[in-house]
Amino acid sequence: MQCPFCGKDSDKVVDSRQSEGGRAVRRRRQCLECNRRFTTYERPEEVIRLSVIKKDGSREPYDRQKIIAGLQKACYKRPVTHEQIRQIVEAAEEELLREFDREAPSTFIGDAVSTRLRRHDQIAYIRFASVYRNFADVGELIDEATEASQRPSVGPEQPPLFEDT
Repeated sequence: MQCPFCGKDSDKVVDSRQSEGGRAVRRRRQCLECNRRFTTYERPEEVIRLSVIKKDGSREPYDRQKIIAGLQKACYKRPVTHEQIRQIVEAAEEELLREFDREAPSTFIGDAVSTRLRRHDQIAYIRFASVYRNFADVGELIDEATEASQRPSVGPEQPPLFEDT
């Protein structure tokens, strides 16, 4: 594993444990060059064989990276961490897989992601919604922003799966 601080490829595992409800392995590592510690997560690659039904009726394979990229753009220079983005995507995927077997509408995915994003940051939510909902004019954007600011801000759905100690 390459050290995120010095870039060297020599480290040792200091601690290893199950996390995320047993779906991943969390490893604390220490770089043998700079002696700094960092955390890695190992989880099996989940192949989601699901098609997304786009608004125009076309279908394309589900792509987790597209959701992550959209969230990263929406959260640019906002206080939303990469870990929170990962949690949003995983929670939305869990809901998606509970509801659909083979095909899912893109609107369901967008709603699942935006609902969770709103709980973390309303500005990032408006940014995401402005692309996902494809507002026709500024008035629709203003209406959505007004509505979002009037709704009570709700905390995360559930407490974090683990605390970093």
